[in-house]
Order: sequence, then structure tokens, then C-alpha cells
Amino acid sequence: MVQLHNPFFEITVLWSVRLMKYRRWALMQSNVLNFSYTIYHKHRKHFRVESNNAQELVATAAGNIERLLANRSEALKVSLSGIESESDTEGKKDGKEKKRNPYIPGDFSFDPDFKRDVSYNTTAVHIPTDIYEGSTIILNELNWTEALEDVFRKNKEEDPSLLWQVFGSATGLARYFPASPWMDLSKSQNKIDLYDVRRRPWYIQGAASPKDMLILVDASGSVSGLTLKLIKISVSKMLETLSDDDFVNVVSFQNVAKNVSCFGNLVQANVRNKKILKNAVENITANLSTNYTAGFETAFEQLKQMNYSRANCNKIIMLFTDGGEDRAEKIFQLENPQKNVRVFTFSVGKHNYDKAPIQSMACNNKGYYYEIPSIGAIRLNTQEYLDVLGRPMVKAKQKAKQVQWTNVYLDALELGLVITGTLPVFNKTGTGSKKPQNQLILGVMAIDVSLDDIRRLTPQYTFGPNGYYFAIDPNGYVLLHPNLNPQTAKFHEPVTLDFLDAEIEDDIKVQIRKQMIEGKTGSTTISTLLKSTDKRYIDRGQRMYTFAPVEGTDYSLALVLPEYSMHYIRATIGDTITQAKFSESLMADKFDEYGYTLIAPRDYCKDLKPDANNTEFLKRFNDYIDRKTPNNPMCKYQKMEKYLPQFLSILNGVMSRYVATEGGITRVYPTSNGLDWTGQAETYDLSFYKRSLDNDLYIFTPTNLNCYILDDGGFLVMTNQIDHFNEIGKFFGEIDPCIMRSLINSSLYTNKSTYNYQSLCDPKKEDKTSAGMRSVYVPTIADVLNLGWWATAAVKIYQSCCFNCVLTKNIPECASTATDDAPDVEKEVCIKEEYQYYFENDSLSFRGVIDTEKCSRLYHAERLPKTNLVFIVAETEHGCECQEKILKQEEQESQGPDPCQLASEPRFRKGPAACFDNNSHVSAFNQTWMIQDIWILCWVLSGVLWLSPVASDMHLAGLDYLVISNCP
Repeated sequence: MVQLHNPFFEITVLWSVRLMKYRRWALMQSNVLNFSYTIYHKHRKHFRVESNNAQELVATAAGNIERLLANRSEALKVSLSGIESESDTEGKKDGKEKKRNPYIPGDFSFDPDFKRDVSYNTTAVHIPTDIYEGSTIILNELNWTEALEDVFRKNKEEDPSLLWQVFGSATGLARYFPASPWMDLSKSQNKIDLYDVRRRPWYIQGAASPKDMLILVDASGSVSGLTLKLIKISVSKMLETLSDDDFVNVVSFQNVAKNVSCFGNLVQANVRNKKILKNAVENITANLSTNYTAGFETAFEQLKQMNYSRANCNKIIMLFTDGGEDRAEKIFQLENPQKNVRVFTFSVGKHNYDKAPIQSMACNNKGYYYEIPSIGAIRLNTQEYLDVLGRPMVKAKQKAKQVQWTNVYLDALELGLVITGTLPVFNKTGTGSKKPQNQLILGVMAIDVSLDDIRRLTPQYTFGPNGYYFAIDPNGYVLLHPNLNPQTAKFHEPVTLDFLDAEIEDDIKVQIRKQMIEGKTGSTTISTLLKSTDKRYIDRGQRMYTFAPVEGTDYSLALVLPEYSMHYIRATIGDTITQAKFSESLMADKFDEYGYTLIAPRDYCKDLKPDANNTEFLKRFNDYIDRKTPNNPMCKYQKMEKYLPQFLSILNGVMSRYVATEGGITRVYPTSNGLDWTGQAETYDLSFYKRSLDNDLYIFTPTNLNCYILDDGGFLVMTNQIDHFNEIGKFFGEIDPCIMRSLINSSLYTNKSTYNYQSLCDPKKEDKTSAGMRSVYVPTIADVLNLGWWATAAVKIYQSCCFNCVLTKNIPECASTATDDAPDVEKEVCIKEEYQYYFENDSLSFRGVIDTEKCSRLYHAERLPKTNLVFIVAETEHGCECQEKILKQEEQESQGPDPCQLASEPRFRKGPAACFDNNSHVSAFNQTWMIQDIWILCWVLSGVLWLSPVASDMHLAGLDYLVISNCP
């Protein structure tokens, strides 16, 4: 009872009342709000209120997306028909005909749709740098795929909106249209072309059905040293051949078997899980003896587990070993009598073991046997198994000819975020004759759709900045969402942001996600937490989620609307006189009268391109509307411009006034303040604008203020402490963590931890005592003596120079400058954790005592009604220093949620509807392939920078070779 009459408490309440009175007075002086009401009612006849029907909006947008993807699918089928017929008639040629266009021509011109220079006169070809372009196989493919040029060009003529059209060959060749230089050395970060079409997300998805893969690693004592190093690299490369539709785990074995990571079963092969497995593989050590039976027992046990999410299609065991005498026949007879699980075996390193035992493991279980004697064999041999898995698709014929659409990834040719439609290309040689059909997949046909094209089909300007569309794929990953903003610069990593990670997760959203993946239609309204655009605040608001499937695809589209977006205002400016009167206020010479004007850079009309330069765009906008009528069909949206006459000329203590409108117009008074405006012109991207709509109170922000008040996010707005003036806008937990901690404990504030999965971090620094630089393979003595290693090293030298210059033919110049600059260190994708603070309840008064070892501090906090502010009075800190750890709100690098826990409770997903794993009629090829290591070191060192096609047929004495062997 004493505290109720404490002078400290009474003074705090009195001061808070005075602050509120001053706040009301200041707002009345500015008069903006009431003036806006007056203006609206004065011009009410020029506006009408219309309703948003969420179901109709979703159905319309989903239908537009469906038609867009259907048109792309038709173009894809035309390309497929053309290439399969060409392969049947031309694929038998010897490939020695001279290529029509060995170099890409120089008639490039910039195309805004592709955001780079292109040529529509031809296609272009990319060949991985570790594949010799003069080989007979490559020359043959260059020959018969050249016919795609006419097919691609015809598709483009019929649909000018088409983007990249690509054929990716099983040999690694990629032919794409329109032609464009592959690499711009002035922009490329690492200046090394590591692209291989067979490792792109769309190729992996199109070349084979989903996989449940168990990787077995021999960790016995005999694999120590170079062999173990090769195994680790091989497993890492194998993991890169998996997509998000696949499931995987890695198990090492000696005399017993164990999981290399915390994953006790197969997990989804997403970017994060693969990274965890790669790191775990690096920690494998070799010792003890080999027990193949123990390893295969664990492998079959995990593949049989059905109480976890699975691909439920191809089941595979990949064995990496140096060899042995045990054939493990009993375990195969017991666990795999029907040969439902394929076994692929890899003999790694140089050794004297008989290859027959591990070869028989593969041959008796419908797999393949490979040899990896050196590092140069790894990349090719760890992806050849995809050809084997593609054979059931060839046998399925038309059943497998279904267009598949990928999840989002970053285009290698700088188009931005795209999705890709794919179709497998089959070898038709032998069909219709007595000769058995060649069951190989020739490659994958693909066509891109930019996310920008999809966004244009989902406009949001009738339901305001806080309404939005989003779309997800069967894995729950978003391909459309306002929070989808990946920072990754590595094109080979797919963009996998789950819907529940794009927003603040709750139980109802989990159910919404599940229903959308299942292709259901529905609508539900929920109260949910909302993170602000600048990630500093959390609000609570009502949102209605309306969703429907995109027919013909596995995608599902949703529309999220706040309650106040159920209606919107539309302008009805029907005559040129009225239009001229309204547009006059946008003229630069009227700024002194109407206030400085900013215009959002939107696609108001099809033939009026947005411009980030406000002055230039406003000028072009004014010129445009002077020439066009209000109902011009080129303009997609009717504008609603809030016409603001002159404000009061006396500011009365108010530094600046501005009004942001739904139509994209922002007025700032006085004009001098508009010239210094640092905010965005796009009102939909302004955090204060979006937050104001979700709060029935005045929103204050801490920028450029001198006061000692906190906002609802815990940021300092005002202070009477001179030494804190330069900390205005800073999170209070960093200024006085003791008081902030007490405010949290007293339930004035609560916090929410969220993770940002789209962040970039500097790569981890290596130990300075390490002998080698990061990502640089340090050769051992065995490597130095290995001719094959030298050949592989030469490829890397050659690729950084010659292949990157082939487009311009300036090979000598490139050779002299290729090593002038060290590659920039790329940032790595990482997870960052951040905390947002918000008011937990509606109580107005809070008080507390902060006890330290030497003294105590009394404080009182008083909420300011109808604002997002809290006024705090606390005793001085002098002589009573805070021992509390600093609280941070900004993003901090984090390991993220426990991956083991996530793996044990996976989120709901749905795999592809079709599965092609029936291999009962798949034929075998009784042959062994010998792929020569590319021997070019001598040429590079002697200054000969181009290879003769004859080199493909040379068998140099002592040259290592890679063996890919089928069953005898």
C-alpha cells in the first residue's frame, strides 16, 4: 500500500499525463489527420469503395499462373518432340562433321527480359571444363542437337515472353537459347566455371524418380590416408546429386556400423541436412577391421523404416570402400531377395584387392560397380548412377512424359529466381525394330519461368501493403512470398525457405500448410504475430488465409488479407478536366503549395517503366498522363491519388509532416524536408506505414529524436541522459540491460525468437597453423607421383583460362591475366537468429527494483495510452553498475534449431505422384567404359592452349583411367 503513494510513482504518472497532453497538442498543430479526412469528404464523388472477394482473387490468380505454366509446358513438349526425332535420325552419325558455328557470334544486344546480352540468331553450348570438347561423343552431340536452334526459335516467335530454353545432355553438354556469353569475368566472383548441367536441381529432378539413399562408408583401418580423403570427397559429391525430393543418410562401418551424424534415419536431402552430413563425414576416422555384414544390416534396416517421411520410390545403397574378400551374400539373400534395393559399389584409391567381391555386390543387386583411383574420377563417377535410375523412365515411355516443375533456385545466367519445367529425353534408337531399345536417357529438356513473371500475375494494389499472395510446392517451400529474399550468391544451391520459416509459426499455420500441400481449397481467419518489414518489431493482427491449388501443377496459391483490406478505394476520374486538376499537384513547380511529392516506382501502365530515380520517374509519369486518357487500356490499375491542398504554413513546433497513401503518392511538407527524405518512395515497403494499419494507435519511431522513452520494440526514443543522445534508435537492452531484463521479467515486454535462413556469413576462418588455404586441396606425395592427379590439376589451370576465353577467342590475353587476381572469398549461406520484443499485455503501469551486490535501483514504467510508447523513470546507475549481460536484438549467427529434433519430427510434405523404379526389364550393357584423364599439362606448360580432336583417341602410356563397369 505504501508504494501506491510513493512520490516516485506519482511523479512518473504526472509526467506521463503531461507527455500525452503535449503529444495531442502537437498532433492537433500538425492537423494532418483531420485535414486528410476533410480532403477525402470534399472529393468523395471521385472515389468509390469496392470489395475484395478473396476466393475470386485466388481463383483468378491461380488460373493465370496455370495458363502461364501450361503455355510453357506446350513449348517444352514441342522441343522434346523435335530433339527425340532428331536423335533417332541423326544420332547414328559419326560426329566428325564440322560444327556450323564453333564460336558464339558477336551480334549480342542487351535484352531487359534476360538482363544481359543475348543473340536470337543462334543457340549457345556450354561444356563442363573437365570434359574434352573434341571427343567423338561431344562432337556427335554438338551435331545432332544443333537442330534445336530452329525449334527454340519457333517457340520464341510463337510466345515472345519465353525465357531460357535449355537441353541438358547426360554427357554434360548444355545447349540453350537465346545465345549469351556464359561468364562475365568482370562480374564473376570466383572466376572459375564449375557449372555442370547434370548437377543442376532441374536436371536431377527430371532425370530420375525420387530416391531413398543410404551411403555406406568403409572406415576400417585399411582406408586410412589418401583413400579415406578420396572417400570423403566422393561422399560429398554424391550428396550434391540429391534434391529436396530425395532422402539420405550416411553410415560408417568397421567391425560395427554407426551413423556419422545425429540423424538416426533417412532425412530429407535439403541444403541444411546435406551440409550437416558433409561436415560429419569429415570427422570419420579409420581404424579396426571391415565388417560388410554389419554395414549392410544397418543400411537395410534404415531403408525399411516406414514411420518416417520417405521418397518411397528408388531405394539405393551406395558403398564406398577400398575393397575386400567378403561378398556379404547372406545379408543380401535375407534382406534383398526381390532385388528391390539397388546396390552401387565404389572401389576407391589404389590397392591390390580383388575387385570381384564388391563388383558382385553391385551386379547381383541391379547396381553398378565403379572405380575411383584418383581425385579426377570423383565428379564423373558419383553422378553416373543417375543414368541407371533413369532407365525405368525410358521403359515407361509416355507415362514418364509428364512435365515436372521445380522449386525455386537461382538461375546460373543471372535471370534471378526461377522455377523450371522439365521433361526427360529418351533415346528412341531401336524402337519399332527387332533390335532391343537403347534404354539410356539422353538428357532433360527444360524451360524457365521467372518469379517476376508470376508476381505480375498476382498484383496486390487493391488490398494494400499488408495483404499478399504466397505459393508453396509439395515440400512446403515458398516460391512466392514477400519474405522470400535469398541472399545466396551461389547459383548451385537451391532456395528452400519453408512457409513456416517465412512467417512466425503457429499451430493453425501448420494446418494451413498441410491443406495446401494436399491440394485443398479453403479459407480461415486467425490472430497471428506479425514481424515488421525492418525485422525490429512484432505486432498482433487478424489475417484471413484463402488458398487453392494451381491446376496442372503441384503448387498451391494463397492470399492473405487483413480485415481492413476487405474493401478498397478506387478512383473514378472520368474526364480529362478532372484528371488535369488532380495531376497538377504532382508537378514539380507545385511542390511549395502541395508539399514535396514522391511516387512509388510501380508498373502503373504497361508502356511506362518504373524508375528508382523519383525526380525522373515523376517527370515521365506526368508526361505520360498528359498524353493518355484515364481509362487507357495500357494502364493496368486505376489510380487513387489523394489530393492534398496547401498545409498550414506555420508548423508550430512540428519539424515535418508527411502523408503516405495507398496509391503510391507521398507528400512531404515543408519541401526542404522532402529533399532530404531518406525513406522509400514505395509506400508498401515502409515499415511505419504497414504497422500503422495493424494498430489502433499512433505509431512513433525513434529516428532522429531526443527523448527517454521506449517504443513497443524496446528501442530508445527519448532520454534525458546527454551521454545517450547518440544512442537514440538503439535497442535498450544494449544501453541498460538490467532495466530491460527487469521489464521482461515483469511482463511489460516479451520476446519472440525467429531464424533467418536466407542470411550470408563470412566463411569460417581456418586454423592459422594449417598448412594450406581453405578449399585448396594439398597434394600428398602419392598425388605428386600420380600422373592422373597432374592431369586433373592441369584441367583446373586450363579451365580458369582457356575455357573462359573461348567466347572472345582472346586466349593468350586471358592466359596472361587469369591469375592476376585471387578469387574473391565467397560468403556462405548461414542461419541467423534474431529477437523481436513486444508488449505482452494491456496493463499500463509497471514497477520494480533492480538489486545488485552493492545497491538497488527503483524504476517505474508507464504505458502512454493510444501509442506504442512506454515512459520509464529509473534511479541513477551511478555507483550501482549493472552486471547483467547485454541483450541484443539484431541478427546473430546461429546454428538454428536442433537438426536432430527436426529430423525426428519432420514437417509434412508430399512427394511426386509418379514413381518409376520398376527395373525388372532393364537391360545391362556387358562392357567396361574407360574414360581417359585429360592430359593437357604439357600443352599448357609449353604454351599450346588448344587441343586437337585427335587427343580424344590417344592412349598415353602410364595415364590413369577410370572404370565404370557393368556385370560380366
